[in-house]
Amino acid sequence: MKIIFIGDVVGKSGCEALSSKLFEIKNEYKAELVIVNGENSAEGNGVDRRSEQTIFDAGADVITTGNHAFNKHEINEEFERSDRLIRPANFGSALPGNGMCELDFGSFKVCVINLIGTAFMQPVDNPFKCAEELLSQTAAKNIIVDFHAEATSEKRAMGFFLAGKVSAVLGTHTHVQTADEQIIDGTGYITDVGMTGAKDSVLGVEKDIIIEKFLTYRHIRHVFAGGECIICGVCLEIDEKSGKCVSIERFCRNSK
Repeated sequence: MKIIFIGDVVGKSGCEALSSKLFEIKNEYKAELVIVNGENSAEGNGVDRRSEQTIFDAGADVITTGNHAFNKHEINEEFERSDRLIRPANFGSALPGNGMCELDFGSFKVCVINLIGTAFMQPVDNPFKCAEELLSQTAAKNIIVDFHAEATSEKRAMGFFLAGKVSAVLGTHTHVQTADEQIIDGTGYITDVGMTGAKDSVLGVEKDIIIEKFLTYRHIRHVFAGGECIICGVCLEIDEKSGKCVSIERFCRNSK
């Protein structure tokens, strides 16, 4: 089977770009499953009901998140209600929602796991131990892991740690697509899938704000940029009988 994974959707412009291009991308790759990281899809970070619905309407089957998952209080109920909107599993059980979901394709199942890193992040449970625990809870052979982490070293370590145990380990969070896609012992890997957001920006934020911040060291509220966007992602081809990744291809498309 073929699976499309789309990198962090940033703000209204990112949502609009996804809406305009995802159907085309899905058809091009003949994908059967689409996973989208919606971590920054609401204005001001996080995910809200509007951005969640926009991403699902665009064609996503599963939405993953990250460190901003609970920035919008209104989304708490959605995490409890929806089994296809997931948050990092190693946030712990005190928070609403789940860190993994399973999709039944009849003759096989696909498990999607969401984890968050510890380097330069808020305190969370150990993602490596959490991954082991989650793997013991699923019988699915086809397992996709969204590892939302800052440090390349931590992402690489997770890739090697889960090599041969899952179908893919896909890094998110840093918004810049890396060129290190590879297959490690049957596990597709990339350090960062990239973002879906404004092309003329700094990681999706208006560039002048970030430049001013570096010049003055003042705290300035981030505002997501608009205009032409890029849609970054990867296409995975998985042997659904073994769960092994056959190929991983990154892509980055302009919205216009």
